[in-house]
Amino acid sequence: MVRIHLSRLLGEKRMTQKQLSMLTGIRQNTINEWYHEMTVSLKVEHIDRICEVLKCSIDELIEVVPNKMPKTGKHLIIEEHGKRKLKREM
Repeated sequence: MVRIHLSRLLGEKRMTQKQLSMLTGIRQNTINEWYHEMTVSLKVEHIDRICEVLKCSIDELIEVVPNKMPKTGKHLIIEEHGKRKLKREM
């Protein structure tokens, strides 16, 4: 699981989401998704801009925590037409 620590970092810097959006040029909706850890994907350019403005490292912004239930290998979930199913071993 990927954890995004933007809310903590903004609190420490006493910065609002709107201020970060203005300083980075990243849409407020995107910043809000990061803030609430609801984003589906992370753009490298956004990581670079956020780290530059907040003067932090990528390790301070993003943390990888091992999943309790594996999502790869024999546990891989394939989505077909909105239906989730486990991949069958061949």
